[in-house]
This record gives sequence, C-alpha cells and structure tokens, in this order.
Amino acid sequence: MSFDRDKFGKSDLEKYFENNNKRLIHKWLHYFDIYERHFSRFRGKPITIMEIGISHGGSLQMWKDYFGSEAKIIGIDINPKCKEFEEDQIKVFIGSQSDRSFLKDLKKQIPKVDILIDDGGHTMRQQKVTFQELFDHVKEDGVYLCEDLHTSYWTSHGGGLKRGGTFIEFTKGFIDQLHAYHSQQRNFKVNSFTSEADSIHYYNSVVVVEKRLREAPYDAMTGRKSYKTDSTPVPEYKGILYSLRSRLLRSLNRFLRLFRIRDLSSLSGFWW
Repeated sequence: MSFDRDKFGKSDLEKYFENNNKRLIHKWLHYFDIYERHFSRFRGKPITIMEIGISHGGSLQMWKDYFGSEAKIIGIDINPKCKEFEEDQIKVFIGSQSDRSFLKDLKKQIPKVDILIDDGGHTMRQQKVTFQELFDHVKEDGVYLCEDLHTSYWTSHGGGLKRGGTFIEFTKGFIDQLHAYHSQQRNFKVNSFTSEADSIHYYNSVVVVEKRLREAPYDAMTGRKSYKTDSTPVPEYKGILYSLRSRLLRSLNRFLRLFRIRDLSSLSGFWW
C-alpha cells in the first residue's frame, strides 16, 4: 500500500528535508513518498545503501539520519570535492558511473548493497551502464531505484518519446523479462533478471526494481467445484472442426509472431 500523506502526514524523510540546515539537498518533492514506500522496511537495520550522484552531500546525511546508526552509506560522484563529505558511517568513492572499469573495481571494494539509488548524471549511457554493472551487486532482497527518468524525454540527455536507446525504453524490456518463465519462444529465455526481480514500479521520473529470488512459477487448485462441468456430448464433426480451427490458429499466430503482427483472432468476426 502506498504512503498516504493525507492520512499519516509527511514522512520523516520529507520532514528532514524541510527542516534541513546542513548540506544542500535537491529533490523532487513527490520522491519522498516513493522513498517511504520502498525504504521504510530497512530502517534501524544494519544495511548498506549506495547513492550515485551526491552533489553537495546533503542527501548522504539525510539517509544516515533516516536509516539509523547501523546503516553504512556509500556515495559515488565524479567530483573530487565530494570526498570531503566523508564522516562517520559515510564513505565516498570518486569515479564515473559510465566507466565500467571503475564500477567493476568498486564492487571488489564494497559489500553488496541493500539499496542502490542512481541520482547521477542522468544521461542514457550513464543510467544503462550503471544498471548493467551494479544490479547484480544489490542483495537478493534489496531495492534498485533510478530517478530523474524524465531525461529520457530531453534531447539534452539523448532522450525523446519512444526513441531508441533511452533508459525508459531500456526498462520497458524489464517487463518482458519478468515474464520470461512463460515464454514459448526460443529466443526469449529466462535470465538473471527474471530469476532475481520480484516487482517493477514506475512513478513520475522514477523506476524501482525490488529484488527477490524467483523460481519458475506454478499454479495449483484447492477447494471444491461450485458447479458440475458440462458433460453434454459434442457431435464428432464439431469436435474435428474445433480441433482443426485450434491448430490453424496456433500455426497462424506462430507465423504472425515472427513479424510482431497482432493476433487476428481478436478481430470481431474473424472466425465466424
């Protein structure tokens, strides 16, 4: 259930933000409800949180206050000045999020993280490279959050509506991959995302992937039937026609699938 501001008031994070007189924090205000919804279960626990893009360092202090004394905060930024923001519970690494070598080396130096927040440069390459390199470094019950996705619609960052190569278009593939266990196509297979992702949440400018190890789903039935199955005998010729029609439909759909053409049987009166 989402955080209801009208019922419960502002979250602790938003209150901290409004009363902040420490280092600068810059956030879209609707993000705080998103944070509360996905991060609250980690409060007071010995977790590791990573934030990419720390600017003036204020958000690192906010996470420290919110998650408590047992949390370890890791900040990543390309600006060497950000190294000055280190303090108790906060460690800062300097490097580019689009540098795969830097990210690979970073993973060797830090433990797996419970929460990863990508608030970096927001270009298409930066967001994609970061996900490709660091999603596997989020724990199996952790959260991956990428914010400021509106740059996928800004030409200044390589964006545009339905433009190939944007991070928004890239994440739309997550939806398909989440369902790969049900695939009937040889070229659409289960991968690590399918087995590690539990859910995907889209908000204005934010996508959140919550992780959980997943095996192939299965269905089951319990309880009693509410009515008897119709046992009226079907004339043989109707059974044959139905079988032929079903085979034809499957064959036709396999052919249309190759070219990503819609299922013609959904058109009114196609079969009758």
